[in-house]
Amino acid sequence: MVIPIEDSTDPRIADYVRLRDVDLRKSLEGGQGLFLAEGEKVIRRAIAAGHGVRSMLMTAKWLDKFGDLIDDAGGVTVYLVSDEVMEGITGFQVHRGALASMERRELPSVAEVLRGSRHVVVLEDLVDHTNVGAIFRCAAALGVDAIVLSPRCADPLYRRSVKVSMGSVFSVPYARLKDWHDGLAELRAHGFRLLALTPAESAVPIEEALTGGRTALLLGSEGDGLSSRWLAEADQAVRIPMSREVDSLNVAAAAAIACYLLTAAAR
Repeated sequence: MVIPIEDSTDPRIADYVRLRDVDLRKSLEGGQGLFLAEGEKVIRRAIAAGHGVRSMLMTAKWLDKFGDLIDDAGGVTVYLVSDEVMEGITGFQVHRGALASMERRELPSVAEVLRGSRHVVVLEDLVDHTNVGAIFRCAAALGVDAIVLSPRCADPLYRRSVKVSMGSVFSVPYARLKDWHDGLAELRAHGFRLLALTPAESAVPIEEALTGGRTALLLGSEGDGLSSRWLAEADQAVRIPMSREVDSLNVAAAAAIACYLLTAAAR
């Protein structure tokens, strides 16, 4: 069904409003059990991963291009708007053709994603959705088996995370710890050795700590890094050796290097 929308305040397109308002989107998406996918490739990957499509929003010029995708989604409702109305709804220009409101699926338990995994990344309290998306993309590209999130870590299904990951959030299994304080004990109980990535000079170079066994790489928040508790809980603190007086990397860049070394050591 194709429905023209001429007013950015039309209640039928409430799923798409104020996409840059993080607090509003957290409340709306969590309460309604939805997330937004942007662009053809990401929408297709979300559908392939089993997420149902609630509706789609696009301008008329994209309708033919997305025709088969609309059919794959099972005759989903499509809201057609002008460029001006689109910007009024979302707060920015949509360059990837379409947005889709998707249904969230129930997350698996930590035990489920650890079962059968050899290399996992654990994210503690990252707040930047761009970094979360980039880490998922790195994990998918470099052969990491799963990602575990702390309770307060940013949402991988937030629009910006999904977009930056290029849909990798749908291909890397992930789960969220219910308990930050003692959550790492569950990974250790499944036989994982915990490596805490830190720029501290006292940490050993990461290559020296890789044994090829089941390994969990702990990554901390953008500002403060890993908490003192998680650093103390880890089996080994590791660092990426650096030069030219640079003491740290962006967490997504550090994750890419560490994930490559982690998985390469097991090949």
